[in-house]
Amino acid sequence: MNPITDYQDYRQYMREFYEERKRVSDFSWREFTKLAGFSSSGYLKLVCDGKTRLSRVGAVRVAGAMNLAGYQAEYFSLMVDLCEAANDVVRLQVFERMCSLAKKNKVHVVGAEAVEYFGSWVNPVVRELAPIMPGAKHSEIAKNCMPEATAGEVRNALELMLRLGLLEKDPAGNYRQVNRWLSNGGAPLAISLQSMQKQFALLAADALDTIPKEDRNVSGLTFGADEKTYERIEFEVNKFRRTIMDIISKAKKYDRVYRLNLQLFPLSRKGDSENE
Repeated sequence: MNPITDYQDYRQYMREFYEERKRVSDFSWREFTKLAGFSSSGYLKLVCDGKTRLSRVGAVRVAGAMNLAGYQAEYFSLMVDLCEAANDVVRLQVFERMCSLAKKNKVHVVGAEAVEYFGSWVNPVVRELAPIMPGAKHSEIAKNCMPEATAGEVRNALELMLRLGLLEKDPAGNYRQVNRWLSNGGAPLAISLQSMQKQFALLAADALDTIPKEDRNVSGLTFGADEKTYERIEFEVNKFRRTIMDIISKAKKYDRVYRLNLQLFPLSRKGDSENE
């Protein structure tokens, strides 16, 4: 099996443990459940099938049945907390604890770097600004952000992107972008992306008051549509985004950083088709 820190879904980890044992022995769900100290012979299969869940006490029992100890057992229990978290805020807090635990034990959590990068709007802005401001101090880059960031935020962003390999620094101290993908962070990454989208949505709202009209383009439509119309509009929106990405990729140089938000969302509940 892969290291436990490659996982974020405790059910997936349990199933892969079971399948690996099954390949080399007569291991069964009954035996797995018995090792964990549960009376119902099919309980752990129900857990892995998503039909029930583990409690904190149950997580400790299952960790022991899989011969997990030390930080690995604690990480497994945190995976249970992650999957069973009541909301996204709690889920992200648990994931941060998982990353902290892994770092303390000098192991890597898959997806942690992406979650860290998408945690603040400052990171992608500084990644675009730094290469076009050669020799600039942290405070100078910070003042060029809109809204203005702090020198500390810029310093942290640059250190993060150097560590992640998203920027390179030449002997003269100038930055260059490196094209690479951040590894998938699963559900925590999706939560971080939502957080960043919220941050940019708030910045867009502020731009109505702080950015001159000639320097921004903000518009919108409110309309009624059925499901087929929505699907057609969604297709066109995605097509437009790809077109914009193609235009950006062909730009040889730039002197300013922009953000384009594409937002399509309902303002009413679905109608009852039986009454239409």
